[in-house]
Amino acid sequence: MSLYSKALLALTLVGASYTAQAQLDSRMVIPNLKKHISTLASDAYQGRETGEPGERMSYMYILKEFKDAGLAPLGTSYYLQAFPFTKSVSAGPATKLNIDGKVIEKGDDFFPLAFTINGKVSAEAIRVGHGIVAPKLEYNDYKDLKGLKGKIFIIETSTPDKGGPHSKYSEYTDFRMRIDTAISRGAAGVIFINTDKDAENPKADYTNRITPSTIPVAFVGGAYHNLLMKDGKMKVELQTELVKKEGTGYNVLGYLNNSAPRTIVIGAHYDHLGTGGEGSLYRGEPAVHNGADDNASGTAALIELARYLYANGPRSNNYLFMAYSGEEKGLLGSSYWVKNPTQSLDSINYMLNMDMVGRLKPEDPQLLVNGTGTSDAWKITMNYIKVDSLRIKTTESGVGPSDHTSFYLKGIPVLHFFSGTHNDYHKPSDDENLINYTGEISIMNYMIKLIQSLDDKGKLTFQKTKDDTNEEAPRFKVTLGVVPDYGFDGEGMRIDGITDGRPAAKAGLKSGDIVTAIGEHKVLDMMSYMKALSAYTKGDKAEVTVKRGTEQLKVQVEF
Repeated sequence: MSLYSKALLALTLVGASYTAQAQLDSRMVIPNLKKHISTLASDAYQGRETGEPGERMSYMYILKEFKDAGLAPLGTSYYLQAFPFTKSVSAGPATKLNIDGKVIEKGDDFFPLAFTINGKVSAEAIRVGHGIVAPKLEYNDYKDLKGLKGKIFIIETSTPDKGGPHSKYSEYTDFRMRIDTAISRGAAGVIFINTDKDAENPKADYTNRITPSTIPVAFVGGAYHNLLMKDGKMKVELQTELVKKEGTGYNVLGYLNNSAPRTIVIGAHYDHLGTGGEGSLYRGEPAVHNGADDNASGTAALIELARYLYANGPRSNNYLFMAYSGEEKGLLGSSYWVKNPTQSLDSINYMLNMDMVGRLKPEDPQLLVNGTGTSDAWKITMNYIKVDSLRIKTTESGVGPSDHTSFYLKGIPVLHFFSGTHNDYHKPSDDENLINYTGEISIMNYMIKLIQSLDDKGKLTFQKTKDDTNEEAPRFKVTLGVVPDYGFDGEGMRIDGITDGRPAAKAGLKSGDIVTAIGEHKVLDMMSYMKALSAYTKGDKAEVTVKRGTEQLKVQVEF
């Protein structure tokens, strides 16, 4: 038993005294919470999407509230910390196609695919079937083709047996794989076509982070693909352009300096989904997603906890209050902060994260607390904290779909407070009138008692947890046992965290390593990483190639 654990055993004698400590005055705090949530979750704030005007309205509101609460600025620019992100990608105006003198402009029947480079190629086009090489099936579309180098390859999107997702060729149909195969045969460009009336066309979807190939790549459909079906030589000029629109998000950071050696981080994300789009569970015309529970509720609690701790808080720790943006786009704001901290990570004692704390069910007031395995302090302390009729349900993992994950991956004890899911999650109906303010006060009081209880106990000891949620395991038969860095825009898949006892850890991989290949499968981005994993089953072995700093390493893993 650690010295910390021994000290906490004394809590059994004084546990009852916790209930007597100062707590929130609901008569004063509930109106404040209601004001914050009503403001942030109003239609005027347009769903608080990162990089949009509603985000700016939100961070200006939070900044003022932090300042009024007595917090000092701890951003890189006053209370703010800016971070970059790719806001959108679209087909650029330079995108054009000329087939034997017939000029085709970009549109529904001609568009670049996400794998393309920005470039131009003028060459003879040649049909190469489905562009599949399947040694196991003794199938090779290139077997009898000669003189391929420097030509534009015309590739059918479907499979030779037209079997759709159940085709025996399905593991060879990945576009990246077929493009790489084409490049290895000398392709100067690739145009995909679809002559299978039962197969869906690819979409002009650039939302996933995909590392480009080395050649122009496009899709031609509708009546235009007939121009590419004729026998004989075809002179084709293909020019593709994808235009990235860069955006900037903003974290808001307020600091309560108690001149203590350690700092507690209390955080909540304030961004949401704007008018829908990626992440929305609503199917209909664009509509403002107000996100009252997700996560105006956590942001409101953050502001009021700052106000309370400034006036009444224990003084053995400093407090850093952090309102993050970009959470809905992949924990962008919190991930950026831990990589570019405005205070030394070594000084951080622990991190408390609030994400959706506004819909506690009155008939079953269960509070979900995730991350209790990240320090031996949590469970021992929590055993003696009782607030109203709260029923606590815990999970140990420090990894989850919210901002505490970013801190856990840096070796900081974390807890995530969550009042549960509901039918309005990620829909326009997540509105302020559905918030359970009495329940939110109970959650905040629970957090206050936790902070009070740990105030004089020194720095918490960090523990790694068994993180079964690290990868989307249901999609694969195997995993490496890593947390990918979803904000990484370079070539490969960068590792943000490693799970003990899993293949990556056993092979000696480290956080920060960039996986560039698994066996014969190149890893250029998250999509190709997932495709590479799907090729293996439990017990298989593979050589994993990683970039570590300026070095390239090859390690053997067993799944």
